[in-house]
Parts: sequence; C-alpha cells; structure tokens
Amino acid sequence: MTFTDLLLQQAINGLSLGAMYALLALGFTLVYGILELINFSHFNVFMVGSFVGLFILESFGIRGQLTVLVGLPLVGVLLVAFAGTMLFCGGLGAGIERLLLRPLRQVRGPAPMITTIGISYILFNLVILTQGADSKNFPNPLPPVEWHIGGAELQLREVLIWVVALVLMGGLTWFAGYTKTGKAMRATAQDPEAARMMGVDVDRVISVAFFLGGAMAGAGGLIFGLYYNFTSFLIGFKTGLFAFTAAVLGGIGNVPGAMLGGILIGLIEAMSSAFIANAWADVIIFSILVLVLVFMPSGLLGRVAPNKS
Repeated sequence: MTFTDLLLQQAINGLSLGAMYALLALGFTLVYGILELINFSHFNVFMVGSFVGLFILESFGIRGQLTVLVGLPLVGVLLVAFAGTMLFCGGLGAGIERLLLRPLRQVRGPAPMITTIGISYILFNLVILTQGADSKNFPNPLPPVEWHIGGAELQLREVLIWVVALVLMGGLTWFAGYTKTGKAMRATAQDPEAARMMGVDVDRVISVAFFLGGAMAGAGGLIFGLYYNFTSFLIGFKTGLFAFTAAVLGGIGNVPGAMLGGILIGLIEAMSSAFIANAWADVIIFSILVLVLVFMPSGLLGRVAPNKS
C-alpha cells in the first residue's frame, strides 16, 4: 500500500470514528448550551446504548455473523435497532434530568456536575451486575460489501455509519433551527429567565435537550458496536473523553462545533495511530484538550453558554 493509499484509508477510518464522536459530543453541547453543565453521566448513557442495541439485534436472531431474521429484512432490523436504542437512551437521559438533576437546578457550585459523575458510576456498575465484566461480541449483520478506491477499502459499515450520522446531525440542525421547540431551546440557552417570561416552558426545553442528547449517545453506542464488533462496560470512559474533547475543540455549546470537533478528533486518532503509534493517539488527543482549554477556551467556532448576568 502506497503512502497515498494509507492516507486515504485512514481518512475513511477517521471519518467513521469522527461520526461516532460527533454524535456523542452533541449530547455534551446540547446540555452545556442551556445549563452550562458538563453531564458526565453521558459517558455511560453511550455505553448503555451499545448494550441496548446488542439486545435488540439479538432479539431478531442476529448473533455474530449468523443472521436468522425474524419478520423483517435487514434494513428494517437496523432501523428498529437505531430507533429503539435512541428512544431508550433518550428516555434515560430525560429521566436522569427529571429525577436527579432538576431538584439541584438552583443549587450553586459543583453539586450538579458531581451528581452526574455519581449517576455515571451507577450506570457503570448496573451494567457490570446485569451483563458481567466480560466483553460481548457484537453482531455483524452487514453483508461483506466493499469498494476499492485505489489501494484503500471502503466497507458497507462505513457507508452506513456516515449515512446515519449525517441524517441525525442534519435532523438535529433542522430541529434546532426551524421548529418551535428548537427555537425555544435557543432562547433558553441565551437567557432562560427572559424565555420563561415570554411563555417558554423552560423545564420542558431542558428535558428535550437531555432526551436529544441521550438519543444521540444511543446512536453512537450502536455505531460503536457495529464498527468494532464488541461492547463492554468500559467503553464509555475513553470514548466519552474523546467526545468531550471534540465538543471543547469545536466550541462547547455550539452544535456545528460539536460536529466539526468530532470529525477532527476522529481523523486525528486515525492518523496518529497509523503514522506515529497507536499508544500515542491518546497522548495527542488529550494534549489537544489541554491546549484548547489554555489557549482557545472558546473552541474553533466559539462557545455558546447561558447568559447568567
């Protein structure tokens, strides 16, 4: 494989990883844009999503590469898997906000953020208790279709990941920009008290933000399983930190910034692993997090934060 082919192959891999990080970063940025809260439970909502996706696929008879579909073609099964995973994780995110974070809304200081860390560990340990500590093989239902671009290889799973990510990110962008609820979310992010006086149901808007963030994390969890063909209770921490770095890099609270940051982090990880060493990818990415926080705290596209003045 020539250098150009290797570069193209890593670009394909990086875009696939970046799509997953972008979906997860959107959850951080939606919540931060409204509440100025880093939701660390988001790490393991993503992890739970991968197990929910695994359960749905296995419910249709898809185990490993053995496919015994029950009543639906493969496309239908994948649609059900994504929809079911996103609804479950969206509901989980909204439930976390309603039951555990809303009572702390008026509490000053780090208590809400620390609470999200505790919630994350609860999810982490619940999965260990119910699913065990071993990694789970993730079904690989996609047919072995691939295309060759020079010496690089583009597989059907990468195309699926890109299509799903583009549809979800495009849908979220449309929702935030053109729907009544999306406009209410932007108004709440800008000035929650003024939005409340204008008749916006701020509590509902915040619940919608948590639901959408959880749904994006669920889609990302299913994508992780389809891409790597395994899942584990451990996947949330590192992947979540990469996604958080993506959100910070793009400008936390900024929806387009989360998408851009996710793609860039995916490309950086793929290129670092290929051209330097796999062990150095983490060092480079977390160094980027530190450098951005020190020298460009608003990120590439600017931070969007609530106006608390």
